[in-house]
Amino acid sequence: MATWNSRGLRGSTLEDMINRTNEKYDEGNLALIQKIPTPITPVKMDQSTRQITLAYFDQKSTVDYVGVVQGIPVCFDAKECAVDTFSLQNIHAHQVTFMDKFEKQGGIAFFLIFYSHKDLFYYLPYEMLKYFWDRAQNGGRKSFRYDELNPAYVLPKVHGYLVPYLEGLKIDLEDREGLDGEWGPDNK
Repeated sequence: MATWNSRGLRGSTLEDMINRTNEKYDEGNLALIQKIPTPITPVKMDQSTRQITLAYFDQKSTVDYVGVVQGIPVCFDAKECAVDTFSLQNIHAHQVTFMDKFEKQGGIAFFLIFYSHKDLFYYLPYEMLKYFWDRAQNGGRKSFRYDELNPAYVLPKVHGYLVPYLEGLKIDLEDREGLDGEWGPDNK
């Protein structure tokens, strides 16, 4: 059985915090966000407990969450980082492809990154991610540093919300109105 600090349960606390935030947003009629389960095929079950003991992933999952915020379609994924450098190996090409298509359909895609060593949440807009992703694909750094990020997207502490990502979404929407859709170090 996996223990709380095992690799198998890594990120579950972050997921729980986001799920509780989503419940609060739903209760306040601010947003309706659903956790997307990773599709699996059971291989072996314990008949006495009726629990799956062995399974494999059917397909690559896309993002962790999909929903709507005040009429705006959103999708996002959550990651945890214990250092100042975030490795892009933690993000998969199929996730970037999905987010790109989602944005082209008029939705808003983003990542929530919990910098555990700083005890802070960061809202990473898709355009910022795409900038770092393209840089890596073109032979540049395969990661990004915390100091490369726009400090405006550090999520503030908001009473009653564990991961107040609507604060980041608000800034993202404002920035989209003010920029030509391009993000880079000069547009931080």
